[in-house]
Amino acid sequence: MKTINCKGKLITLAAPKVMGILNLTTDSFYKGFLKESEQAVVDAAGKMIEQGASFIDIGGQSTRPGSHRVGASEERDRVLPTIENIRKKFPGTIISVDTYHSSVAWAAVETGADIVNDVSAGSMDDDMLATVAELQVPYICMHMHGTPETMQIAPEYENVAVEVLDFLVKKIVECRAFGIKDVIIDPGFGFGKTQEHNFKLLKELKALDIAGVPILVGVSRKGIVYKTIGRTAEESLAGTSALHVLALQNGADILRVHDVAEAVDCIKLWEAYSAI
Repeated sequence: MKTINCKGKLITLAAPKVMGILNLTTDSFYKGFLKESEQAVVDAAGKMIEQGASFIDIGGQSTRPGSHRVGASEERDRVLPTIENIRKKFPGTIISVDTYHSSVAWAAVETGADIVNDVSAGSMDDDMLATVAELQVPYICMHMHGTPETMQIAPEYENVAVEVLDFLVKKIVECRAFGIKDVIIDPGFGFGKTQEHNFKLLKELKALDIAGVPILVGVSRKGIVYKTIGRTAEESLAGTSALHVLALQNGADILRVHDVAEAVDCIKLWEAYSAI
């Protein structure tokens, strides 16, 4: 059975879990909370928890294709108050910080975060893996082809599933060498992949199970959904749910989502179907 240890709290993944997204930026491809009050952000987190989120993922920087980067100092200013307030209001909640800055990861965990979620898998900050190892928290290690500025410029693979698996297995070994005990892998849908790459990766997701660690899938309202069905991100909830069921069928352990209640429903329906 796959498990992760979050500061002494053991989370079992015998059943899939949901991670709710809180984007504290106006530059996100989908709803951000930066212009709203801190109370509104905490209330949004509370709603996600009530709906069944096992994790809340807090990010202060957009990583959508072509997004504008902000420095570590500004990112800390965005995420630390929210982490602190959610930790006070919902003390039992598992909080993830979405950052590729080691200094933000350190400050966030010191403030109350339990997991570090790094879209760059340590490639954008040479100190990240050592920092996470010292913090002794789980690490979400994602595959990205290039950087947010360049990743969608004609990405190429001979076999996307094999190459993503190879990258992630090597990263797990690297993480272990640094002393990181709990690694979660994310194949990085939309991060340096064409639509065909994304669907092939989703179809062959089970191949990642060979790594023996939890698999996180983030397709919520992304281009893989709205570009395929010819809608906007705001109109892509039904399409997202369809891909969530496929991800569950193909081995996803954690769904990272904007819409928690609907993702929880997908898990319930998939479990009922799988039990027959």
